[in-house]
Amino acid sequence: MMEQIFPRVACLQMPLQQGDVDANLKEFRGMLAAACFAPDTLVVLPELWATGFDYANIGTLAEQTPQLLAELRQKAARAGIWFAGSLPEKTAAGKIYNSLFVVGPEGVAGRYQKQHLFRLWQEDQYLTAGKEAQAVLTPFGSIGALVCYDLRFPEISRRQVFSGCTLLVVSAQWPAVRSDHWRILLQARAVENQAFVVACNGSGNISVGDLAGHSMIIAPSGRVLAEADEHPAVIRAELKAADAEAARSRFCSVAERPWYGRDSDKFVTQEILPERLTRMRAQGSRIVFTNGCFDLLHAGHVSYLEEARRCGDCLVIGLNSDRSVQALKGPSRPVNNELERARVLAALGCVDFVVLFDEDTPRRLITLLLPDILVKGADWPEDQIAGGAEVKAAGGEIVRIPFTCQTSTSGIIDKISASVCS
Repeated sequence: MMEQIFPRVACLQMPLQQGDVDANLKEFRGMLAAACFAPDTLVVLPELWATGFDYANIGTLAEQTPQLLAELRQKAARAGIWFAGSLPEKTAAGKIYNSLFVVGPEGVAGRYQKQHLFRLWQEDQYLTAGKEAQAVLTPFGSIGALVCYDLRFPEISRRQVFSGCTLLVVSAQWPAVRSDHWRILLQARAVENQAFVVACNGSGNISVGDLAGHSMIIAPSGRVLAEADEHPAVIRAELKAADAEAARSRFCSVAERPWYGRDSDKFVTQEILPERLTRMRAQGSRIVFTNGCFDLLHAGHVSYLEEARRCGDCLVIGLNSDRSVQALKGPSRPVNNELERARVLAALGCVDFVVLFDEDTPRRLITLLLPDILVKGADWPEDQIAGGAEVKAAGGEIVRIPFTCQTSTSGIIDKISASVCS
């Protein structure tokens, strides 16, 4: 079955004024009116196309996003076209995301929240990273999306394409000093995913330097269908679903997902773990540590560990040994021995390392590893968290995560016992 696809795509490569929504809207309206796009065209816009990276005012600027989306919907309905581009999105909880919205005549069809925030431009200090990379469904098939720095992380588009996408859109403010990376990575995403790539960059000068421009439309073969120069421009191309089907008919690399994982390798000793973490730190990775007994792994544990992993780049779990669990919980625990508990934890995708400790608290292990981020449950007062003082003294931080699931290991054991006795 041939996947549907937008018959026409375009990029509106705009000059961007940081924090000046009125100026950016004026530019957008003028370029859009002059372009006269045919119906059923998907028009891709740059990253934060209406606001730019004005961090000092990003919260206030995000409050204008609903009105900006309403204008996109109005223009989409009038011309029978679609838009895809990122804007700051503020949630009810006050978090701000860099969200790529797909907008059609009926309104917002879906969004993708940027997952990899660019630390070099301090984006991670002002915005929240997205958690999901689901494709956006439209009447013209599903669309995968990336926002700027996400382009360097091929696993995102791989997941989206595996779900059925044959079209990837990229919204960016990519700098001119790395323009060669821009072109190489875009073509790589097209070739490795056997998908069309429509990537819109900004143009002109922003606070950190010149933007690269060079928006591109690329075929699944890697052939460039259209490319702008560094100046404001509109590029467009016609797409044929048959081209993607033809590329995948010879061999379909996107369909192949063999499992090569060796999760047991995540279970390491205290003797070798520090050296591995040192190598990771040398490349700028942030190490997260948490600990627990994890006797009967349940949904509450998994949710907690996923949130812990999002705090940094590598999650280490300090696991109480059998002796340590017995000292804390009594002679009837643990239900599962330390090797079994470690093996189950290692199978979780959010976990990078599992290491045993034999003491009642992980203070000595934490002092040995000195993680950048120490995570505990929100029910722990910060001054009572073992190893917390040592981590903070070394320049690290403590993050307390609330439990969203009220399941407990003791509750599960009691439930099983009651069931057996009844």
